[in-house]
Amino acid sequence: MLLTVDHVRKTYPGGRPVLQDVSLALDHGQTLALTGESGSGKSTLLNLVGALDTFESGEITVDGQALSSLNDPGRAALRRDRVAMVFQQFNLIPSLTVAQNLSFHARLGERLDKGWLSDLTRRLGLADLLDRYPEYLSGGQQQRVAIGRAMAARPKLLLADEPTGNLDETASAAVLDLMLDLVRDTGAALLLVTHSLDIANRLDRRAHLASGRIT
Repeated sequence: MLLTVDHVRKTYPGGRPVLQDVSLALDHGQTLALTGESGSGKSTLLNLVGALDTFESGEITVDGQALSSLNDPGRAALRRDRVAMVFQQFNLIPSLTVAQNLSFHARLGERLDKGWLSDLTRRLGLADLLDRYPEYLSGGQQQRVAIGRAMAARPKLLLADEPTGNLDETASAAVLDLMLDLVRDTGAALLLVTHSLDIANRLDRRAHLASGRIT
């Protein structure tokens, strides 16, 4: 398995549990939708898998690497080399152009493939926007840049937190189509948090979080 989450527990400061004995698995090339009500722990789980936060017990393994064994540089290396994230708020760097945002993570990891980046730019419909800054883009355009930035380094695992939550129905469908096409073509696995059952039903599998547990 590319990703295993094994009996993971996470509590908030003060001892309130947010994830309780959570387990799931995802193999290379698979797509999994994580659904649940607000506050059920979906984004927290995504942050744990992305090595952005730590957990109290259990284990998360990504591409054979146990996350509990990693120090801060090791966690940064995992995010740079094997895991990429797409956020609902896009998180583009405002001082960088579209072209610079697209190549940012791939350059950090010394994994920039100009041919692949050119293909991504074309497929994402961004070729005429490369010199623009994020503030001059629509929400759908910004999200496509965020997806391109994440996929430029060819991650083994793509994590997406409500990636279409700020988009209208038409833009949402287009962004999801692009994301699914790219993970399929690269062989990446996708773990996607969503409130939408329509979106969840387009992925290979679905896991539901309720009260911090997979149901």
